Amino acid sequence: MDSAIGNRTPSDNASDIGRMGFIIRSALSGVRTSMPVRVMAVTNNGGVSAIGSVDVQPLVSAVDGSGQTWPHGTIYNVPYLRVQGGANAVILDPQVGDIGIATVCDRDISMVKNAKTVSAPGSTRKHDMSDMVYLMTIIGAAPTQYVQFNASGISIVTPGAITLTSAALTHNGKNIGATHEHSGVQTGGGNTGAPV
Repeated sequence: MDSAIGNRTPSDNASDIGRMGFIIRSALSGVRTSMPVRVMAVTNNGGVSAIGSVDVQPLVSAVDGSGQTWPHGTIYNVPYLRVQGGANAVILDPQVGDIGIATVCDRDISMVKNAKTVSAPGSTRKHDMSDMVYLMTIIGAAPTQYVQFNASGISIVTPGAITLTSAALTHNGKNIGATHEHSGVQTGGGNTGAPV
């Protein structure tokens, strides 16, 4: 079979089965499922804000009917996945240069993106890259800042600072926030000893 789906081969014309196979392959070539993409721009930069969007370039080149390849252009205003439920979220925005996987919706999602509620399709287009959603990074170097879960436990590593803000902080049922107190001590100008 020719690598360019748009080209008929001698076997395609040799029988009814060959001709039907060519028709089916041609129809399926227009159905988009998922593809690797590179993030070209991001609206958010890790701040506390609503989920943003990315501009992406598909990384698998298009192939024309004569077998020539050409790169895809940039797809703009692509929503991206965030782990979020209601007002609770893990904020980890994509970054320019990330290589990730994107999926293509089967109908026009432009009206849903704008209205953020149940909407009719914005047009009759189907399986179009304009209706792409960026899911997550799939190819990347080893991280230098991370939360790691493994059999040994949980590690939190950062080259910067860790800031924790909480209305109440407890450990084993005891308040360990800024206002916690210790019993059995006398007030004075000295400091306690080092932790043991």
